[in-house]
Amino acid sequence: CAVKAAHVLSEIAKNEEMKKPCIEADLVLTLIPLLESTDQEMLLHAGRAIGRICYDNRDLQGELVKVGVIPSLVRILTDYAESEPLVHVALLALFTLADLDSAKEALSMTKVAEQLVKQLKRAESHERLEMVFEVLQAIAENDTLKVQLVDAGVPEVLSEILLRLQGSSQAEDTCIVKAASDLIVSLLLGADAHYKELKIAKSNPKAIVLILARLENSQGKDSLDSEFTSFVSITVFLTSLTYGNCLRLFQLGVIHQLLDLLEKHVQSGDTSVQQAALSALQNLAVPVVSKVQVLEEGVAERIEALLRSESPPVQFKLLGTLRMLADGQADAAEILGQDPLLLNRLVQWCSVSDHSGICGEANRLLASILHHNRSQEVVKAIQAAQGVKHLVSMITSEHAAMQNEALNALAIASAIDLETLEESFKELQLVQSLHKLLRDDNTSPEVKYNSMGLLCRLLNSGDLRQEIEEDKIKDTLERLCSHSNANVVKEAITTLQVLRGDT
Repeated sequence: CAVKAAHVLSEIAKNEEMKKPCIEADLVLTLIPLLESTDQEMLLHAGRAIGRICYDNRDLQGELVKVGVIPSLVRILTDYAESEPLVHVALLALFTLADLDSAKEALSMTKVAEQLVKQLKRAESHERLEMVFEVLQAIAENDTLKVQLVDAGVPEVLSEILLRLQGSSQAEDTCIVKAASDLIVSLLLGADAHYKELKIAKSNPKAIVLILARLENSQGKDSLDSEFTSFVSITVFLTSLTYGNCLRLFQLGVIHQLLDLLEKHVQSGDTSVQQAALSALQNLAVPVVSKVQVLEEGVAERIEALLRSESPPVQFKLLGTLRMLADGQADAAEILGQDPLLLNRLVQWCSVSDHSGICGEANRLLASILHHNRSQEVVKAIQAAQGVKHLVSMITSEHAAMQNEALNALAIASAIDLETLEESFKELQLVQSLHKLLRDDNTSPEVKYNSMGLLCRLLNSGDLRQEIEEDKIKDTLERLCSHSNANVVKEAITTLQVLRGDT
């Protein structure tokens, strides 16, 4: 009798005009306990009735969550995973409710991630895959659920689906590939705050192994369509941080596939793909052995073509990628430091006031190029591009790390070609800025130490030595000889010796 009544209600609820009487009669709250039944027919009719009555009614949906419908829906997915009608009802209900923050919170207390992985694996139709994707996309907006989905292996299952469908010309398959790619972006390229929590995605090599196997069997660079290539860039970013993977990816030509992708999407304006591909390149360039190969492949020159991008997020990623290439590599620094287009763009970005992140990253790249460079030509090029003034300004940054980067870069540049920089240093009152840092009790010990290291280099110039003497820096150095930091004391003694001509 109860089963028949539930069936009748589910049919009545198809009629839009009958929903209101059902709500007024509190039939939804009467139907909720029926979701705990072990009778599959009862579950089916009760679930359909509830779903139809509550459709497009946010208040009622909120009430459903409050009275505990979420655990009942997850239980149906768990206990009746092979019942197509019941799974359909449960997934449809979860999708309808998933926009509610309260529903996401309730779902985070269940094993829904594991059940959705099972449904992804057993889905045989495009319709079922799309329904699971919709639920996943909705609940992935929640930070806790995002981690649970990654932990449950959703990215790996999605990679298998992509590999299975890649190359298909059917419209339905193309839609699935697009949806799966978007979902992977949502899961694995979240905010920095989730990065450490998502480290399990990096430690599981299954996805990268699948992709590498597919790439090895491909007929060339052009055999990957844009959606699959987007996915490759994202997966590389997340999983290729070991030397072995980096080298293998280079051998397979992934670097140029990423660059092809970048150039294509600079023209189309798709900034999300540009950021993903730049992140991939940046991480591939972490090992020193990879930097060498990146340079040999001409990557630096091709990346610089992206300088015309007007998207701040892409500009920020581009600067970070180039800085990673220059780090520890004199050859890379020399290439980048003699490119007038890059230097002029860098100097522009160093002055951008409405994007502090880009301004800071541009200054850091400029400092990195000087720091790792060993060529007079680079020093002259940066001087000609009027980049020195930004580095001198950088030593007064509120961030000690940036101060130290600028101080070290200027010290190395002074050791290479002080004659070229001398006039600019005088005009920019570098000596006075250094003295201020040394006098300031709030200056960190490391900044004081590096400031004195730069002073020692400046003493090789007659004019700058005169400025140092006139500014009475000697008195400040003598006081620093009793500083609480041993390194500061040691450097103060050394600087005094150089100033007096003892060494």
